[in-house]
Amino acid sequence: MIAALICVISVAALLQFFVSYSRSVIAAYQKSELSEQVREVARIEGQQVRSEQFGQLVQLVRLCPQKSDDQGDLAVVRIYYGMMGWLGALARSVAPGVCKWAERERVNCTYFAAVALDRRIAYSRALLAQQMSEH
Repeated sequence: MIAALICVISVAALLQFFVSYSRSVIAAYQKSELSEQVREVARIEGQQVRSEQFGQLVQLVRLCPQKSDDQGDLAVVRIYYGMMGWLGALARSVAPGVCKWAERERVNCTYFAAVALDRRIAYSRALLAQQMSEH
């Protein structure tokens, strides 16, 4: 019985840490402004992204050359996005406020993916410019 209690408390603490870490990673990307090129490539209209665009943006990010500094963050945000979808579905009829919060978090995850795409496109351009200058 004690072992089960310790296990439940440990999982709860790990989950709390994961959510806090995920939100801090997403918050760091929230300060970035999206370029017009990314808005055009990803078909983002206006200033807001939609949570439904997350999968498309992640696919586009995968097509770009990898920067070593964002691969782990992208994996964390993908898991967090899935968790928020699951939480939103569970809370839809029971707690509409939690459902709205989970949807806002999913939109923030989508914005993270858009900024990651923007950074990778800029990295690709820098690589191309470097190769052109070497020749």
